[in-house]
Amino acid sequence: MSPELIGVIGVISLFTLLALGMPISFSMGVVGTLGLAVILGWDAALTKLAVSSFNSISSVELAALPLFLLMAQVLFAANVSRDLYVLAARFVGHWPGGLAMATIGGCAGFGSISSSSLATAATMGLVALPEMKARNYSNALATGSVAAGGTMGSMIPPSGMLIMYGVLTEQSIGKLFMAGVIPGLLQAVMYIILIWILCKWRPSMGPPGPRYSWAERWQAVRGITDLIILTTLVMGGLIVGWFTATESGAVGALGAIALTFSRKRLTMTGLLEALQQTMRTTGMIYGVIIGAFLFSYFMAVSEIPAALAGYITDLQAPPIVIIMCILAMLLAMGIFLDAMAMMTLTLPVFYPIVMSLGLSPIWFGILMVRAQETALITPPMGMNIYVVSALRKDIPLSEVFRGVLPFLAMDIPHIALLILFPALALWLPSIL
Repeated sequence: MSPELIGVIGVISLFTLLALGMPISFSMGVVGTLGLAVILGWDAALTKLAVSSFNSISSVELAALPLFLLMAQVLFAANVSRDLYVLAARFVGHWPGGLAMATIGGCAGFGSISSSSLATAATMGLVALPEMKARNYSNALATGSVAAGGTMGSMIPPSGMLIMYGVLTEQSIGKLFMAGVIPGLLQAVMYIILIWILCKWRPSMGPPGPRYSWAERWQAVRGITDLIILTTLVMGGLIVGWFTATESGAVGALGAIALTFSRKRLTMTGLLEALQQTMRTTGMIYGVIIGAFLFSYFMAVSEIPAALAGYITDLQAPPIVIIMCILAMLLAMGIFLDAMAMMTLTLPVFYPIVMSLGLSPIWFGILMVRAQETALITPPMGMNIYVVSALRKDIPLSEVFRGVLPFLAMDIPHIALLILFPALALWLPSIL
């Protein structure tokens, strides 16, 4: 039996296990180990299993992920998300749709201290949805802005998905973080413009709120001054080279604990809960990464990625056409799979193709994460939709689906801009 045929059987087996409800970490680990055993023998397969497990757990680069997760969990326990939302609401809340715009701004702010889109949507939803309900906002606009705004947690650094991409492809996490800044801010601006258009077209969707004085606005700014300093230190230190990604995460986690204790918002019970949640999430992610390494190595020895890369090269299609086809496949897979599953499943196949085309792996990483963000609000399996629906059980799921559709439509031109103008992602890494 040829390695390619074994690889195809392995892929079919993997999707069968996923359809049966097996965890993705277990599915990839089992298929990868058995596939390696068939092609290379049990000694090589078990050795690779041990090496992948040890290298993942001891990876200095991957240690950045639990540290940034701890930073986010501590700030979440201290209810910092409300401060960010209040700040945005006081500046734009008096505009038509202003609270929905403030939700986008709050999501962008929380995304800069969180590494998870789901956490961003859940956290901001707890703060923003009651406020918009009290102001008679359209249920569709309220839930759509929270679900779509939450996706920025995967793009605006520090991003857990960018850390995973960097670890799996051995790319600089610092460069990936820098590459995500402009696309993330552009995404926020495009969402705000969309809300303005919707509320101009139908003012009842987002009635304007009260106008706050400049004194009240600056009071809100002063309320998060220490958070701004911490975020600037964490990301600025990483950008200018004071810290590595792991050191930056350590500074962020320690700074978050010190900041919240000084505000008297964090108790020992809250800190212990934050630590426990961080460890649970980290264990799950490490399991996925170990399984992904095993499956990736199995794909490599099966020679399927190399064969696909050769076939695509022989087609002599323009690289932009190939990238668009890859993104279309990612968006289609997002209807059925979550973002982490998509990345770990598709990277072993798509990454060699991108490298064979001579394209920037940093740019492709941003495009891949952006496509996965879009999948988070793509019916019927968009995870952010279900997170928001769980927060507002009085709103039918169909209404939440309807609310995300305009934001989903806005994602298409945003992705197109990133494809047509790679400098949007590559300019900051190139100058810094």
